[in-house]
Amino acid sequence: MTGPIETTTLTAQIADDIRRQIEAGTLSEGDRLPTLPELQSTYRCSSTIAREALRLLRQRGLVVTRQGSGSYVRALPRRRILRGRLVRRDPTRGYIMPAATGADEPWQTHGQPQATTLPVPPTVADILGIDAGTPAVRRRRVTSPAGEEPFQIADTWIHPGGVADAPQAGAPDTGPGGYLDRLEEAGHGPITWTERLRIRVPTAEEARLLSISTALPVAELARIGASARWGQPIEVTVCVIPGDRVEVLTDLERDASARWPTIPVSLAG
Repeated sequence: MTGPIETTTLTAQIADDIRRQIEAGTLSEGDRLPTLPELQSTYRCSSTIAREALRLLRQRGLVVTRQGSGSYVRALPRRRILRGRLVRRDPTRGYIMPAATGADEPWQTHGQPQATTLPVPPTVADILGIDAGTPAVRRRRVTSPAGEEPFQIADTWIHPGGVADAPQAGAPDTGPGGYLDRLEEAGHGPITWTERLRIRVPTAEEARLLSISTALPVAELARIGASARWGQPIEVTVCVIPGDRVEVLTDLERDASARWPTIPVSLAG
């Protein structure tokens, strides 16, 4: 029993020590990590333990290994997103939702966007108010700011009733303004939106599309669009973003009860 416990502990200690060096800036983005023999010498460990420590760092999204070259500190920009509440519209593009840095920032699509009819997963079914497994249109895009590696998976699920009213919303080519314009033209406008955020582990497919480990948590941001005709959700877009690539900021507003100058607590009441 002692052997495996000591091995696991030493593996974690090596990974944690390298993580601290990265966080302190001793090892910077793009820097090459010590080789396996160097790790063995520094930490007086076996090659197996050194490899496992590197594997832990890769799982945490801190390190990338290049075949025949070595392991390097991952150079991924962490995007600071100020989540606004303003939905804009561009005459040529349609609706523009709160974005990473601004409405004019260019984004790119990785691979071919998909429009497929699939069984609705339970979490989406709960949002749309339909039974899990019901066939529905899913529009999938893997996107990122221009020039960056895949940043997010964006899956839009459209209520079957919405597609029945606006068939082009579920077609590969949705036309000018996209699927939202088609839904609103079919009598569901104006659509109103809410967002909800949760943290979870990615599925194997999500990890593959984003080139991350299944051990790295992701942020799931769901934007839910409600039909004005129904008064309930007609579509939901679920964005999945690796947890090491984003910081979310929200400006807080003062309520009238929190106006300044404040009333000292000792004098209140």
